[in-house]
Amino acid sequence: MATANSITVTLPQLAKMIDHSLLHPSMTDSEIKAGLATARQNHVATACIKPYSIELAKAELGGSDVLICPVIGFPHGNSTTAIKVAEAREAAKAGGSEIDMVVNIGKVLGQDWDYVSHEIQLINEAVAAEGAILKVIFENDYLQPEHIIKLCGICTELNVAFAKTSTGFGFVKQPSGEYNYKGATLEHLTLMRQHLGPKVQIKAAGGVRNLDDFLHIMKLGVTRIGASATVAILEEARRRGIGEQPVEVTFKPMHDQGQAGGY
Repeated sequence: MATANSITVTLPQLAKMIDHSLLHPSMTDSEIKAGLATARQNHVATACIKPYSIELAKAELGGSDVLICPVIGFPHGNSTTAIKVAEAREAAKAGGSEIDMVVNIGKVLGQDWDYVSHEIQLINEAVAAEGAILKVIFENDYLQPEHIIKLCGICTELNVAFAKTSTGFGFVKQPSGEYNYKGATLEHLTLMRQHLGPKVQIKAAGGVRNLDDFLHIMKLGVTRIGASATVAILEEARRRGIGEQPVEVTFKPMHDQGQAGGY
């Protein structure tokens, strides 16, 4: 019998909840190619890449079950709406099946909701016209609960496919003077699930790095994660007896003492 800290899963189910992240600015083409091979070997949902890597991803993932997920307006969302729409459209035309975009964070904090909503609407329409879906990145570390709630309402009204917590690069200056981020937290994931419509899925990013955290946020209703620790997570799942057939597994609860993970 399932408990609060258990869930029934399969290995393919877990793999198809992962967007394997290849977004660090220092990654070379050879490193991206190796990451694409990892994505292919592990049958993840998508390889999440920078737009210039689309052609490389198509070559490396051709014939596989892994989709291509370019990110646009990344990582801070500060391009003009026209540029973000054009970038999203071209990324979808070039082979992106799923497009991740970053909201204009300054406009969100300034509560210019007409601007924010119009931009998301135009980008969503552009990618949908090319047969792709959109994930809207909130960058929760910069936001207050009221901002997150409002963004959830906008995404629900516009019928976007996913709302996403973070880029993994939204570093905030701490009282110590250091820059850090929390990424996907239990508090924010719970808030998002409460205020998003049932058709809008949640992607937790800012990187889940272990299986327990993955299973916990899955129990909360998260259906996709952004992760660079894909191999470690899936290897841990195998060690704990998760395979092709459904099995109930217990997990250690995640605590909001930092990050649920990062890219």
